[in-house]
Amino acid sequence: MFDPKKLLDDFLGSKVPGTDSTVGEGAEKAKQLAKDNPIATTALVAVLAGTGAGRALAGSVLRIGGLAAIAGLGYQAYQNYKNGDKPAADGPALEVLPPPSDTSFHPSQTPQGEDVFALAVVRAMIAAARADGHVDGDERGKIADHLSLSGIGKDAEQFIMEELEKSVDLDSIVASAETDAQKVELYTASRIVITEMTRAERGYLEMLAGRLKLPEALVEHIDATVESASV
Repeated sequence: MFDPKKLLDDFLGSKVPGTDSTVGEGAEKAKQLAKDNPIATTALVAVLAGTGAGRALAGSVLRIGGLAAIAGLGYQAYQNYKNGDKPAADGPALEVLPPPSDTSFHPSQTPQGEDVFALAVVRAMIAAARADGHVDGDERGKIADHLSLSGIGKDAEQFIMEELEKSVDLDSIVASAETDAQKVELYTASRIVITEMTRAERGYLEMLAGRLKLPEALVEHIDATVESASV
């Protein structure tokens, strides 16, 4: 069985797939890996979305891990929303920090367990990557080939391919959020995936936000925070 939290790290490109190293560690090793196998040094979600690079997040996402990074972005957006600040994506890149340990956003406060929710987040990200409908049979074959080169392991490869074969189950994605903080985090993770919104992708995000019952102003803050943390 694969580690859901590690797979989430691989999705965000915060870890080199198949290793325990961050992209920022072992520069020479990472440089050689990029030369030998560029697929393994990009976010796995970029493979699913059919792009070469995907969204790169700034700062300590490389150190704190995927689940904490998503929670930190969600927490930042929620705080800005509660404070009545104006959403703003311009300016220097936002440093990605974990949320305070005493808030419901912190991974240690996850009621169903970090592994369970990390898997739910990965499922939400896969669904978002499919929102424009481009993953047909031929594309799934290409994705399978790319995943086999990524070094993530057979179990993780099989999980991703099975998710791609299924119909998107929005009911299950929404139900996986047991707290208001997790609703914010699921939308945040989905927004990270979608970099250039097509009409279908925008419609999917609007439907997801509606099903999660997120206020429109909060959604605007999440969108702006994700953009601010992108480099």
